[in-house]
Amino acid sequence: MPVVRLYYEDMERLIGASRDTIMSRLAMMGADIGKRAEADHVDVEFFPDRPDLYSPEGVARAMQGFLGLKTGLVHYQVEKGPVELLVEESVKSVRPIIGCAVVRDLEFSDEAIESLMGLQEDLHWGLGRNRRKVAIGVHDISRVTSPFRYLGADPDRKFVPLDFWEEVSMREMLHKHPKGRDYGHILEGCERYPLIVDDNDNVLSFPPIINGELTRVTEDSHDLFIDVTGTDPVVYKALNIVVTSLAERGGKIESVLVKRSEGDFVSPNLEPSLWTVSAREANLLIGFDLTAQELASCLEMMRFGARAEGSAVEVQVPAYRADIMHSWDIFEDAAKAYGYDRLVAELPKAVTVGKAHPAELRKAEIREIMAGLGYLETMPFTLTNEKIHFDWMRRPREGAVRVMHPISELHTILRTSLLSSLLEIFAINQHHPLPQKIFAVGDVVVEKRTQMHLAAASVHSQASFSEIRSVADAVLRELGLEEDVKIVPSQDGALLPGRGADLLIDGQKKGLFGELHPLVLQSFGLEQPVVALELRWGEL
Repeated sequence: MPVVRLYYEDMERLIGASRDTIMSRLAMMGADIGKRAEADHVDVEFFPDRPDLYSPEGVARAMQGFLGLKTGLVHYQVEKGPVELLVEESVKSVRPIIGCAVVRDLEFSDEAIESLMGLQEDLHWGLGRNRRKVAIGVHDISRVTSPFRYLGADPDRKFVPLDFWEEVSMREMLHKHPKGRDYGHILEGCERYPLIVDDNDNVLSFPPIINGELTRVTEDSHDLFIDVTGTDPVVYKALNIVVTSLAERGGKIESVLVKRSEGDFVSPNLEPSLWTVSAREANLLIGFDLTAQELASCLEMMRFGARAEGSAVEVQVPAYRADIMHSWDIFEDAAKAYGYDRLVAELPKAVTVGKAHPAELRKAEIREIMAGLGYLETMPFTLTNEKIHFDWMRRPREGAVRVMHPISELHTILRTSLLSSLLEIFAINQHHPLPQKIFAVGDVVVEKRTQMHLAAASVHSQASFSEIRSVADAVLRELGLEEDVKIVPSQDGALLPGRGADLLIDGQKKGLFGELHPLVLQSFGLEQPVVALELRWGEL
């Protein structure tokens, strides 16, 4: 979950309340406060579904309502600005969506700059799926000249990227710049690369990779141009979160006229969305007995606009709230404001005696075995997508159950194997020391039938077939299957030919192990050898 660093003095200024008052109520708003608080700050975790709380400014805005200091909808003034941006046709096949804004008269402190940088990175993760769907650029607008252009540029176009001192081509940046190595795969196969330039052809940004050095933001910056690009309309929510956070620091928001062939629009749009909810439905869901007026008051504490109309409540949802997709999301906030601690404890009306499911007992046994072998347990997502799950693993697209209405292109199918998920975990943890040894035990769905699998993987420079063979032997021995299994060469595309094996029981394949193919490692961006095993233990 995103971790936000809150400096006590900064929060007291932003909220207008004492440190003790803030800390006594913060957890009740849905925060997980770190066990270790420093003398001047505390680190706080927020659930991924509240990206508007990924910054101290967002936390302060929410806390003001929660403490009753300032309630109701925050009205942000957006002045009409002179800045224009033209979206050229050449970029629409690569990264078509862009939103932007100007924020002026900012006074940056160390805490404010740290907050802005942290908010960018957390939004890249929480909303942007590691910049694939959303990437944010922040620029000192005093160094460039409007109008701006957003275009698809020749990959050989050169400019000086952030933290470099010489011109490099965009194609070279994908290999030479750290951000290019991290995110260059997003532009894989593209003939042209996204670029934002000013009226003098100076480069502001190469989204989703890196900004230009020319527009670096420093403590002396006062006026910012913010661009948010991507492939999903959530781009506009991310923009709203950034500009309203800066407005909480005293910034003045100016609009940008975005010109495109399908019609011009003014960005940002901070108008609230309108909902009508039922007090009766809210009470049935959360277990309280609130009148419509009480429900409206609770919602105002959570910085919604709310007005009771008979038994219903008309709600204005702030433009920075990306998590409100159903009336139940609104009711959850009302319950937080009313206070979960006010729920009355009741004894259950039914008397039952529970016991562990046999499958869970077997899982516990497997977990103990793997922990004893030095592996760390992980719990990867059940949903994945065909590209990662099949194409990157060099396997045919077979047996997967598709999600009918996926909310993201990253989560389109139910997993048929656990192994690709472990490689994703390795990919995002390459900054940690090696060796890394992890496992997962859980359900997969193949041809609409649920199976129970165990997968384990190890990454380090000396990873070899003999290592994973010894792990497989140990697991089979501890599960009492050693004498029943026949080991034969594997034809699985994920494994290196000659260094992979299938596990057969009564002539049927029940698992595999071996060294992963170099092309699989390349797809996941892994630079060290990986060995792995996967076993269908539920069928044994």
